[in-house]
Amino acid sequence: MGYDPLSEDQREVRELVRTLARERIAPRAAEIDETGEFPWDLVEVLREHEIFGLPFEERHGGTGTGTLMLLVAIEEVSKACATTGLVLAVQELGALALKLAGTDEQRERYLPRLASGEWLAAYALTEPGSGSDSAAMRTTARREDDAYVLDGGKRFITNAGVAGVYTVFAKTDPDAGHSGISCFVVEADTPGLEIGRIEPKMGIKGSTTGEVFFNDCRAPAGNLIGEEGEGFKVAMRVLDRSRPGIGAQALGIAQGATDYALEYAKSRETMGKPIVEHELVAAKLADMETKCEAARGLLYRFGLMADEGVDGPELTRASAMAKLYCSDVAMEVTTEAVQILGGYGYMKEYPVERMMRDAKITQIYEGTNEIQRLVIAREMVRANRTSLAPVG
Repeated sequence: MGYDPLSEDQREVRELVRTLARERIAPRAAEIDETGEFPWDLVEVLREHEIFGLPFEERHGGTGTGTLMLLVAIEEVSKACATTGLVLAVQELGALALKLAGTDEQRERYLPRLASGEWLAAYALTEPGSGSDSAAMRTTARREDDAYVLDGGKRFITNAGVAGVYTVFAKTDPDAGHSGISCFVVEADTPGLEIGRIEPKMGIKGSTTGEVFFNDCRAPAGNLIGEEGEGFKVAMRVLDRSRPGIGAQALGIAQGATDYALEYAKSRETMGKPIVEHELVAAKLADMETKCEAARGLLYRFGLMADEGVDGPELTRASAMAKLYCSDVAMEVTTEAVQILGGYGYMKEYPVERMMRDAKITQIYEGTNEIQRLVIAREMVRANRTSLAPVG
């Protein structure tokens, strides 16, 4: 038994999600990857079993089970299908601005629909020339009477075309850098919101990743989240809490690949014995399992901190470390899983090939791992730490 800080009630929820992943989600994973079609049938499974409600408060139609339970669910689902795990992660990503900075009216209007899964959510921050550098965004929002008029375009937006509501960041003051960014909630059927190209991708193929355009798109003034100019702060607070969702997706991929490689190594024989008994293969499996367990410790630690209300630099650092390590482990472990299967690992008939492709994006989206390292180092420098040995 690995690291497990869950209560008995939480373990029951985990067992439910594991059963759904094994019986309903895993049999669809290869087909989703092959066709690239969004898995609406699995969205319905998540709806039926109230899995979307895990991170939402009971007053908003959720289960009130918190961040850690959501991370566990994403991990379990992603062992079977990273695309479906991402559906859960992005639902929280798209809802967090409303949770953190929305008005009571905004929360009452939108959060129950997200908690039930009636609407899927999307988070529209990235632009063609504005990824890690949010200040470079070109999308604008100008106030006209009782509305804000949005113009511009976003790119690489997960759930583009399937979301019912978008959290959108735009500049209300184009000359003010980060301080000119504001945040809005925009419903998918708002006139002027248009979906562009849906990208063909290396992995997570069933998830839609695409362009979202705003052409004289009029959002009611009441859809401003927070105050004008607070959008960048809102975005960073959201990402501090959402990045570990990608860590959970990555960990699920890594653990799923480890488990599959272990079963394969127990059944595949060379030189008269299962390859798991060959020392080099056994060493690979031992390293894979150890890295997964270390990643789980960082991820669950973040979940506990978030549920305890920890905020500020401490949470920022824990978030970056969890996302960084889990996603690096996913890439390392899936590569080794392919190696253990040898030629079979390179073939689409075996799931580790898909897992390796799915793992790569976890090092890139919701803040590249290069950015996570900068964040961690920045917080190290800011912390009041003293070396026990004299310097200089």
